[in-house]
Amino acid sequence: MSLVDVHNEWDPLEEVIVGTAIDARVPKGDLSMRVIEFSDAQTEEDVPSGLHPQHVIEETEEELNVLCKELENVGVTVRRPAPRDHAVVAGTPDWQTDAFPDYCPRDGFLTIGNTIIETPMPLRARFHEYLAYKDLFLEYFNSGARWISAPKPRLADEMYDLSAPVGKRVQNLEPAFDAANVLRLGTDILYLVSDSGNELGLRWLQSTLGDQYKVHPVRDVYASTHIDTTFVALRPGLVMVNPARVTKENMPAVLKDWDVIWAPEPVDIGFAGEEANCSIWVGMNMFSVSPDLVAVDKRQTGLIRELEKHKIDVLPVQLTHARTLAGGFHCVTLDVRRRGTLETYS
Repeated sequence: MSLVDVHNEWDPLEEVIVGTAIDARVPKGDLSMRVIEFSDAQTEEDVPSGLHPQHVIEETEEELNVLCKELENVGVTVRRPAPRDHAVVAGTPDWQTDAFPDYCPRDGFLTIGNTIIETPMPLRARFHEYLAYKDLFLEYFNSGARWISAPKPRLADEMYDLSAPVGKRVQNLEPAFDAANVLRLGTDILYLVSDSGNELGLRWLQSTLGDQYKVHPVRDVYASTHIDTTFVALRPGLVMVNPARVTKENMPAVLKDWDVIWAPEPVDIGFAGEEANCSIWVGMNMFSVSPDLVAVDKRQTGLIRELEKHKIDVLPVQLTHARTLAGGFHCVTLDVRRRGTLETYS
């Protein structure tokens, strides 16, 4: 039986991969980093690359270990990426760079049904990220899972346009998208068109998933990166949304009949260094263990109260440096198996 089996964001969780902060660094500045992560940088040398402070790495790894233990305590099997040296410089004939940390498995890998998809991430520094998960994916493949990879993008300089409007700076020369641009609602799949997911990526995903699924483009809602600080699907018919980005007018059609929780203003958890690597809205980045239990930053008391009003219990955990490392609880997890079946909720 395939160890991979996921149909949505909320079914009862049975197995998960949790990332690691070990050796966490900001990769060397290059054109892809400037376009996607550091658009204010005037030159590649202005990207603040290098290892994160040691206390950030150690405190985050300790908190990730706590998350793993809490998930194991409710019966979830937890897996971790293999260690690798992120300072190694590698690349293609077009470019070379070192690597992102393996902190956010959500970004590079999409589990749908019994399939693992390695997505064609537009950041060059994430080109070889699959190496940390290779042994796990081989195990899942040997259990009966499908394992495929999108066409590896070239990511040449022509792929990026710093002068283009935010949301259109990654060009449509080849499919490119992060898995974290995708939200799974059974047979309906939301895809955020943004600087971390282009239109060709949407087309590739629809063609790969086939007629059983409908991939819905989410346009003109959030232009930067990833969908999981904008929409959080909590259970059939209930979604939390970011009121700073979402309105009744731009709400995706597939969600218009759902009950909506308008997320309260998050608590600003702060960051290390001179500049945060994500907004305060990482505070609504949560991970569903089941339709009745969600892992949430325990400092987000207003958000927790909203969840409790809808009879959703909270697993109170913490990622002190989520704004420094650019990832909350949905980011640092990749659900591998949930107990449920493929349904249509629209």
